[in-house]
Amino acid sequence: QLQLVESGGGLVQPGGSLTLSCAASKYTLDYYAIGWFRQAPGKEREGLSCISSSGGISNYADSVKGRFTISRYKAKNTVYLQINSLRPEDTAVYYCAAGYLCSGVTNEYDYWGQGTQVTVSS
Repeated sequence: QLQLVESGGGLVQPGGSLTLSCAASKYTLDYYAIGWFRQAPGKEREGLSCISSSGGISNYADSVKGRFTISRYKAKNTVYLQINSLRPEDTAVYYCAAGYLCSGVTNEYDYWGQGTQVTVSS
């Protein structure tokens, strides 16, 4: 079974940047679209961005366009989410997920990581 591991979260000041990673150790991610989601306390899981298996298509939620950049590096079997100009409202657990369609809908994804905490605070 495909196992995803997120990393790169942490405590960052407002205005700062982070790059989150989503890696798979046993199986290649080459055949999967990868999505990034986040969930803040008391809120539903929110779709942020996704990238197709080829890397040729990427989509972003309107709320993060211009600040978030998704990319994939096949040689490292890893997908990245770069986050700039972080805001306190970006505080959440960030998850990556693998599926066959680039989508912002959680039900489209078959495999999920455990998440990485991002806290934006001064």
